[in-house]
Amino acid sequence: MNSKTETQQGSIDIFKFLVALVVLTISLVGFYYYSEAPKIVRVLGVLAGIIVSLVIVSQTLKGRQTIGFVRDAQVEVRKIVWPTRQETSQTTLFVIIVVIIFAILLWVLDLGLSSSIQGLIGRGA
Repeated sequence: MNSKTETQQGSIDIFKFLVALVVLTISLVGFYYYSEAPKIVRVLGVLAGIIVSLVIVSQTLKGRQTIGFVRDAQVEVRKIVWPTRQETSQTTLFVIIVVIIFAILLWVLDLGLSSSIQGLIGRGA
């Protein structure tokens, strides 16, 4: 019996996804079909279609799972300890200094390899 209920729920969810897709498609077609209407009205129509589609999809099992995931992610983001302005500035300065040092090292390495290759092939003076 549980399997039958899950099958019915899956069929209803598929129907809801299709209805949401139809609503979204109608709003997009309407955007182009009513090209003589003011653009703000057409954009608001598409936004309304997107919102209605999202509300329909949120009523499905996958939609509820997605909403739960987003809420859990928001809770985790609130737990993050962000660095202070001073820590960010110090880290940024350190990264800039390391990049400059490595750029100089690579430049010196390139000069050395370039001169040694030119010496090997006999083009160096």
